[in-house]
Amino acid sequence: MADSMDIDSTATRGVKRKVDEAQGPAEPPRRIKALDQDVVNKIAAGEIIVAPVHALKELIENAVDAGSTSLEILVKDGGLKLLQITDNGHGINREDLPILCERFTTSKLKAFEDLTSIGTYGFRGEALASISHIAHLTVTTKTKESSCAWRAHYASGKLSPAKPGQSADPKPCAGRQGTQITVEDLFYNVPTRRRAFRSASEEYAKILDLVGRYAVHSAGVAFSCKKQGESSASVSVPSNSSTVDRIRIIHGGAVANELIRFEAANERWGFNSEGWISNANYNVKRTVLLLFINHRSVESSSIRKAIEHTYATFLPKGGHPFVYLSLEIDPARVDVNVHPTKREVNFLNEDEIIEVICDEIRASLGKVDTSRTFMTQSLLPGTKVPEAIMTPTKDTTTVGTAGEPETPNPTRRTTTHKPYENNLVRTDARVRKITSMLPPGQRPSSLTKAQGDLPSDDTEYVYTDKQPAVCRLTTVKALRAEVRENMHNELTDTFAIHTFVGVVDERRRIAAIQGGVKLFLVDYGMVCNEYFYQVGLTDFGNFGSIRFNPVLNLRDLLSVAVAYEKRIAGKIENFDWDTVVTVVEEQLIDRREMLSEYFSLEISESGDLLSIPLLMKGYTPSLAKLPQFLLRLGPYVDWNDEKGCFHTFLRELASFYVPEALPPPPTPTGDGDANVVEEDEEIAMRRKQLNRTIEHTIFPAFKARLVATRGLLKGIIEVANLKGLYRVFERC
Repeated sequence: MADSMDIDSTATRGVKRKVDEAQGPAEPPRRIKALDQDVVNKIAAGEIIVAPVHALKELIENAVDAGSTSLEILVKDGGLKLLQITDNGHGINREDLPILCERFTTSKLKAFEDLTSIGTYGFRGEALASISHIAHLTVTTKTKESSCAWRAHYASGKLSPAKPGQSADPKPCAGRQGTQITVEDLFYNVPTRRRAFRSASEEYAKILDLVGRYAVHSAGVAFSCKKQGESSASVSVPSNSSTVDRIRIIHGGAVANELIRFEAANERWGFNSEGWISNANYNVKRTVLLLFINHRSVESSSIRKAIEHTYATFLPKGGHPFVYLSLEIDPARVDVNVHPTKREVNFLNEDEIIEVICDEIRASLGKVDTSRTFMTQSLLPGTKVPEAIMTPTKDTTTVGTAGEPETPNPTRRTTTHKPYENNLVRTDARVRKITSMLPPGQRPSSLTKAQGDLPSDDTEYVYTDKQPAVCRLTTVKALRAEVRENMHNELTDTFAIHTFVGVVDERRRIAAIQGGVKLFLVDYGMVCNEYFYQVGLTDFGNFGSIRFNPVLNLRDLLSVAVAYEKRIAGKIENFDWDTVVTVVEEQLIDRREMLSEYFSLEISESGDLLSIPLLMKGYTPSLAKLPQFLLRLGPYVDWNDEKGCFHTFLRELASFYVPEALPPPPTPTGDGDANVVEEDEEIAMRRKQLNRTIEHTIFPAFKARLVATRGLLKGIIEVANLKGLYRVFERC
């Protein structure tokens, strides 16, 4: 064993000796040298400007910092050949142009401590300097005070002449207020980086994604981005667009229609956030996260993963959400200087802030999980679909070899697909309803008899030759405009397509309606109040009238109302109730001409009530409410202001027209007919008449002309959603 080891050692020494002889004498250690400043600048530029999109990001942020309200971006060859951005901001002073592209020259930072409260996008002063070292840079700018614009060319951070032999100083030229920065031949002196870009279209797609992000976030700023030589812009966002409209323009209407407003804040962790997130109706293959921290577009894998995990319980497998999140954190808690391109930031209490945000997202999604919406197709009742003949439709049109649509073959056979049960919508109110399945004692009275047995409206209508008056009062037009401005589009559409189901609670004035695949409980008293107010505005000065024969004495009616109020209020010291009757009577008699002309409320000079307004044919309000209505016209109508007078009077008139709340029908106390309690005949008749009017007159009127306002949201409750129910059963 020893001889063997000696032989190996001898062979090893021989090999080393031959290697040393081949390498020659050992070299001395290399000395440390300072790099040439041009090399330093190019290395720094390569860290900050990795691709054209990073150069554009710096330029967009500088333009927004300058107070711009319009940004126009022009691109050629994905930004490698040309990248130009034009804004209408404050501009750059002529005196600042010589040092504009030097490194670490900035107007936003003076001391290192300022980083703890930085509120602008840029702060290091490296963007333009880096671009000037790897591209040909031209700046044209004009301030508000300047009489002309100034154009300067830069190379390697310094002013350079536009052509050899010319002066490098900025030249005066024509231009509008703001700044135009032109970057040409990006990476012209870094050939390895230039060759690394595979295609111009890929770089242009990255640019459009960046512009879209800032277009969504920058409220009040118009964005336009297009390729050089093309007439139409790839992205065009007006300055007055709302955030949802901006999302609709950039990402499409499919996601914009399914957005939920999102807000979360916590004083302990020093942050507040807002944005728009997609509901459970929308999902895509990849998560779209537009994340802004202190108004800077950044990436955060922690926030992305947490949001995806939160949505996992609401979306189908493989589905991902759309999230636009603007997070504002105390600048003292954020370190924005951790990445050369400022793509990432660090902030304190990251886990706690993410947890609060995800909890709020989960709560927001939980509120709307029962209101899933799907596209449905309604079939007319009684329609039969031919099995062997295909009807020409948009879906069955085929395209020939020449690209022109072919005429569908009428003899071609097609397979008819049976619609899923969760897409079926009842579209005919005459078909069987769910209320017909209730026990006889629980059915609404309007369903206990055939429609022909119900009390009919025996009112006689007399038509006159009076021509409709055109209302030119600005106060009435202003009230109409207020209704339109307060309109809720989705709720208005629901009433326009609804199907009446039935009256649920007559005492609380609750009815059920179906809108698409949703079932709603409606406070029809509240809706009637708004509807009759709108009728009053629409038909102002053109009301019909309900005439009394014999006429009614106004003072007697007011006395009845006062007696009722006296019983409710009890004894009030130093208050004369008889004075109330006299004052209100005098007010109405003194204004009888105006009441007759505008509202068809006719009162004689002697104090007789001749007629009241008619707002809806086929429906007569409860005259038991008439004394109270007349009494309230005294203290609750603003007689001193024209607009206030019309508004308050029509509100009181609408309240008078709201169907009265009837007592609940008697219920059996036990088994057998002997325990059935008989209802007063007059109340029973009014109940049947009122239910019939609500179903066949009032709710059809809602469908025809109701403008649902935001205030009605308090009186509408969604109780069932066919899609949501099927989703629950699928989970079970």
